[in-house]
Amino acid sequence: MYPESMFELVKHVLTSWQVIAVTVAIVLYLNIVFYAARYYRTPRIGSIAKKLSFKRKAPRDVSASGPEEVSNSNDELGLEED
Repeated sequence: MYPESMFELVKHVLTSWQVIAVTVAIVLYLNIVFYAARYYRTPRIGSIAKKLSFKRKAPRDVSASGPEEVSNSNDELGLEED
């Protein structure tokens, strides 16, 4: 084939209604697929951490929970004071 006829053939193929219709259909299909993937994607770890930080309650203070015996270091070591 000669280069001139090759270019004419490519031009004819690319401008045919079948090729244009299939190209439009593929573009629409890819748009729908990417939209669905974006809509149903799993949340990122950063957004999960933000949601969990709002749901957590402030930690309770141990001394405010009730009476406890206060021990000092001498009791733990078994030492007696004179």
